[in-house]
Amino acid sequence: MAQVLEFKLPDLGEGLTEAEIVRWLVNVGDVVAIDQPVVEVETAKAMVEVPCPYGGVVTARFGEEGTELPVGAPLLTVAVGGTAGSGASGEAGASAAPAVAAADAESSEYSGNVLVGYGTAGPAARRRRVRHESAAVAKAVAPVPAAASAPAPASTAPASPPAAAAASAPVAGPVPVISPLVRKLAREKGLDLREVTGSGPAGLILRADVESALAAAEAAAARPAPVPAAAVAAAGERVPLRGVRGAVADKLSRSRTEIPDATCWVDADATELMAARAAMNAAGGPKISLLALLARICTHALARYPELNSTVDTAAREIVRLPSVHLGFAAQTQRGLVVPVVRDAGTRTAESLTEEFARLTESARQGTLTPGDLTGGTFTLNNYGVFGVDGSTPIINHPEAAMLGVGRIIPKPWVHEGELAVRKVVQLSLTFDHRVCDGGTAGGFLRYVADCVEHPAVLLRTL
Repeated sequence: MAQVLEFKLPDLGEGLTEAEIVRWLVNVGDVVAIDQPVVEVETAKAMVEVPCPYGGVVTARFGEEGTELPVGAPLLTVAVGGTAGSGASGEAGASAAPAVAAADAESSEYSGNVLVGYGTAGPAARRRRVRHESAAVAKAVAPVPAAASAPAPASTAPASPPAAAAASAPVAGPVPVISPLVRKLAREKGLDLREVTGSGPAGLILRADVESALAAAEAAAARPAPVPAAAVAAAGERVPLRGVRGAVADKLSRSRTEIPDATCWVDADATELMAARAAMNAAGGPKISLLALLARICTHALARYPELNSTVDTAAREIVRLPSVHLGFAAQTQRGLVVPVVRDAGTRTAESLTEEFARLTESARQGTLTPGDLTGGTFTLNNYGVFGVDGSTPIINHPEAAMLGVGRIIPKPWVHEGELAVRKVVQLSLTFDHRVCDGGTAGGFLRYVADCVEHPAVLLRTL
């Protein structure tokens, strides 16, 4: 007798509580091996493939592509174990037996892993979910007594349109439902599952079928008046705040709510910095990026002004100054704005920083950043000059204490050595948490950064 095991959306780490199904990698009826990726999901921080810890035949999937599921919600069910069958199984048993037999070789044990790179300490205890009474294991249609899914008596259940629809004479026979969540939803809403037509394999009733039936019943009962086309157009398009966009919205809102921020800015002559970079790249070897040079300047400035490499513990009412600089940098991708983090940026050379910026940027564009690549930053560098703008007032990346913004570098009239000249000028802006320092410290930090941009030789004092 085969055993059907339910695989739930695992804890993806880093405090994430939900994920959106981007692409299913298996179909109902497919044979999967232990730890084979079965679905690609998008969290608020990264796109990941989720492997199934069981080997067997996929009997049901929960959630269409684009559906957002909470951690712990069922993802799919897998039939594992020995084949089931009897003379009454007929052709269904004959067709399912080869698939289940193929799965048996893989399903004697399961790994306990729930996410690539995030294993559990060991395999979880097995739980029997549904025992099939026919050999059509791959179809996952288990006969269930009619009483198991009958609606509550009219005297105890509140009257509702679904209950009224279920009042007609039900069709006798088993109800093709495998998920206890589907049964519970129908029972709570007073919906007779025998009145529902399943869209799954062999008529399997899915959660979407129950929700569609409930929605249709409610719509039929309400019968709202037609809405004029002009009113529909006035309502506008609604875009859900979820995934990366939702995470960004939550973090920025929290930053503005919790952090009393202030911004100061200064224009700097970047002509010598650009000339120094050109000379370094002309000397041979790997090319050095401008962002890497700005990162080197930031880490040296933070060493002089450690107040800005800190965070605030509001519960303890303490400022926590952090020992290492983990530098975040803003990267615009098709999925939205993300902030990858360069670990131990203060100990890296300009060449090492250039390589790490390039690696993380490419991963961001491909959507392959891990949650670890997007967390743990202590200070953020935001080069919004790539968008063709001169200045901005950055919003602090909570729970950090400051962010440095860099505008575009363009030729401008500038007084250089007492004479008017055309120089390459950049605007630098610093938004800081006023709880960790006062304007004197923030101004000192920004002035030191500007001095290093104008005179890169200033850095030689600390090398």
